[in-house]
Amino acid sequence: MEIDKNREIPYLCAMEKRATFRKLFIGFPVIAVCISTLFFIADIPAFFSNHPHLSLAITIDFLVIVPSLYWLTIRKTSIPNITVVPVLVLSMLLCGLALPENRQWYLNGFEQWIFPFIELTVISFVVWKLRKVVLGYKASRVQSVDFFSALKEACADVLPKSVVIPFATEIAVFYYGFIAWKKRTLTANEFSYHKESGTVTLLFAIVGIVTIEMVTVHVLLGKWSAMAVWILTVLSAYSGLQIFGFAKGVSRRPIVIEDGQLKLRYSFLKEADIPFEHIKEVRLETKDLNPEENIAKLSLLHDLEGHNVILELEEPATLHGMYGSKKQFTKIALHIDRKEDFRAQVQNNLP
Repeated sequence: MEIDKNREIPYLCAMEKRATFRKLFIGFPVIAVCISTLFFIADIPAFFSNHPHLSLAITIDFLVIVPSLYWLTIRKTSIPNITVVPVLVLSMLLCGLALPENRQWYLNGFEQWIFPFIELTVISFVVWKLRKVVLGYKASRVQSVDFFSALKEACADVLPKSVVIPFATEIAVFYYGFIAWKKRTLTANEFSYHKESGTVTLLFAIVGIVTIEMVTVHVLLGKWSAMAVWILTVLSAYSGLQIFGFAKGVSRRPIVIEDGQLKLRYSFLKEADIPFEHIKEVRLETKDLNPEENIAKLSLLHDLEGHNVILELEEPATLHGMYGSKKQFTKIALHIDRKEDFRAQVQNNLP
């Protein structure tokens, strides 16, 4: 008797989800009871006077036992083991709340000497995974090694799914802003979208405006509140840094035709992978978009940036935006510098 794999795989996935739910349903209440008990014990002053080493025991429970219980709960589930690190950080915060300030010697020692080593280990592991992914791309002779794609793949192996895109985006801001200075030479299957649109000029102009605003606010609010001045200064500087990284990423992440797909990219802010069999039509068009059609836009500033190409799809695709946002679309407007060549190559790849 033959086994229908199309039915077997969803069944196994459902069984795995139920097993994961049972483990979490049992494990998390145990962890919650453990933490509640530690808070209860730490709240009784008599225990510290009669048991001088109680603060060490409570610290070990928070920093070792609680993360260990969490790891035992998730170790055979789809939850990444690296999530033990944020649980450890949470345990450190809870330990600081539970223990009196004069009983936090061991906690302070852990924060100063042990936790930095754990942070360095995690960062080193992510860098090692990233290097491994990039070497894998080169070994498989992929036409273009894209840093942001490799970074997301590396982070997906060590971080929870919900934080992969935000974490990768923050690293990409610094990489494209301060490290990626080498000019990229485009191949025949790669298409730029910034040379004729004025996008990069507009983004750099915004960076200049943010810089002027930061200096002006610093001067005007200097006599009112030093704290408010520094908060606004830091926020403005961070915003300017992000826009600067976005602007530089525009020229280093072109739109690519490879692997039987059209890979739409707009710096590392927006991207979508569209199989050619899903493309219905590619039109060269610059007229204003009809709001009622709900056409997606491959841009950051929307109507401030023009378009000269509209793609229409047979099936919906997903446009991935900033920090993991998603939008379904069947039509998308974009700007291509070599629009005629782009349309010809897309049409040649259609089934």
